[in-house]
Amino acid sequence: MSHATITVAAIQLSSQADVEGNLTQCGHWVEQAARARAELVVLPENFAYFGPDAERARVAEPLSSAADPGPGPIQHALSGWARRHRLTVVGGGMPIQSSDPDRPYNTCVVFGPDGQLVAHYHKMHLFDVQLTDGTKLEESRKTMPGEATATALVQDFRVGLSICYDVRFPELYRRLVDAGAEVLIVPAAFTLHTGKDHWTPLLRARAIESQCWVVAAAQWGLHPGGRRCFGHSMIVDPWGAVVAQSPDRTGIALATIDRDYLEQVRRSVPSLAHRRLR
Repeated sequence: MSHATITVAAIQLSSQADVEGNLTQCGHWVEQAARARAELVVLPENFAYFGPDAERARVAEPLSSAADPGPGPIQHALSGWARRHRLTVVGGGMPIQSSDPDRPYNTCVVFGPDGQLVAHYHKMHLFDVQLTDGTKLEESRKTMPGEATATALVQDFRVGLSICYDVRFPELYRRLVDAGAEVLIVPAAFTLHTGKDHWTPLLRARAIESQCWVVAAAQWGLHPGGRRCFGHSMIVDPWGAVVAQSPDRTGIALATIDRDYLEQVRRSVPSLAHRRLR
């Protein structure tokens, strides 16, 4: 396989309940990433709406199609940024209409440089927890779970899609690797309570065991309802080293990922070839 590189940007946001205001912020950071010559830009989970669960259905959109690449303001913005800057934009998690009008999917959408939807993934693992700090989250009450894994071809790289809580389920990433994934996308809104201890170890573990690059774009700071997110958006190489990371503010983690290095790691420790359980 020939040498290939791609510059990627993980955008860190502090999204709120205002879709228009969030999209303005997203547009600013996508433009900044484009100026830094990013070719793949990843926005975090809840990038366009991070408010009360009861309101998610109100902002949910039908999924983009070839006939209508922007069916609603959120996907219209994503399509426009991708086309304007000639790059691939990953909307890391947004409400997409399902068969239940009260329970939209939490969907990762990927728009190519022509502004067309090239892949989508409905979040499979939904976050239903009662944390020791008093936080109670019931994602399944207002969200329909997805059923299928998904990958996208971005330039010459096969990219596997996931969202936030998925990162705790390594079997999902095994399937993505079996589908040819070289880059794993993990957009998230990890809580501060769990993120301070689990975020970095989980991302590094997924990179090491999958021998893939990991691009993790996160929410940071305080959000409606008193929810606090950990942030620390990062890019991890196939050896498990963190090569770029955002500080505690909105911004961009930027790195150039390299297939030659991925292949070197896979040759040096051929664990994927040694698997006994499938």
